[in-house]
Amino acid sequence: MLTAQQVREAAAGLAGVAVRTPLRFVEELDAYLKLESLQPIGAFKLRGAYNAIRRLPPGASRKGVITYSSGNHGQAVAYAAQLVGVRAVVVMPETAPAVKVAGVKRWGGEVVFAGRTSEDRQQRAEAIAAERGLAIVPPFDHADIVAGQATVGLEIAEQLPDVRTVVVPVGGGGLIAGVVTGLAAAGSQARVWGVEPAGAPKLTRSLEAGRPVRLERTASLADGLITLSVGAVPFAHLTAQRDRLAGVVLVEDDALREAVQFLWRQCHLAVEPSGAATTAALRSGAVRPAPPTVLVVSGGNVDPSLLED
Repeated sequence: MLTAQQVREAAAGLAGVAVRTPLRFVEELDAYLKLESLQPIGAFKLRGAYNAIRRLPPGASRKGVITYSSGNHGQAVAYAAQLVGVRAVVVMPETAPAVKVAGVKRWGGEVVFAGRTSEDRQQRAEAIAAERGLAIVPPFDHADIVAGQATVGLEIAEQLPDVRTVVVPVGGGGLIAGVVTGLAAAGSQARVWGVEPAGAPKLTRSLEAGRPVRLERTASLADGLITLSVGAVPFAHLTAQRDRLAGVVLVEDDALREAVQFLWRQCHLAVEPSGAATTAALRSGAVRPAPPTVLVVSGGNVDPSLLED
């Protein structure tokens, strides 16, 4: 399990790389937005990716790094690899949004397409890693990834010491496990709500079963949240700190679309469906948090068509 010292060490290592993103109060929501969409690659994933790459054993990344990602983690790995001067390969689904594929290429990453599920791209990435001698940087199921994401929780506690509720989108679980761990490292008593698409309730099912459960299929407008399962490492961190987890709620795609439109029209923020999940949970009534509340806006790499009327 990660310690407070490891979380603070990750924060120190990210200084000058990841942005200390602001909190923005939105009166209509009666909540603050933690704008991780303002990171250099447009999503929180930079924190975990850079932390994991910088902590690879000496020589491990000499031939380069590889990951499997629906988009944002891939962009983060490409960006982080460019910073440290190594090559990056990103295995993406055939259905990856064009804006995210372009983002990986913008930061010098090589894109390989493989299937439609997280399992498809993980298997392809592992095969390529073995062939080329590349170091694998997983999207969420690793302690260094969770430590990097934990800096989100650490910042929230420092920026809003009396925060009572933090609402977090859930994909593979790295962000929510990190936020819970980061808040604990800061000594905050805030509780955390997780938000999943109705079509991808992997954390919900896992908590019910008491172990990580793999779903047969997932589907949602929120492409960043449709992993088939949560990672073992994030799940272990969540269950070890279960009293800090207020619960997990589900949101429908219609609520996600409405939230994307609300953030664009009312707040002038371009936010992808995955990043808008927390706003969707609040506006749909799926979650009724105790204020002061922070909604984590995890990413802004949105298909422009979703911003149109």
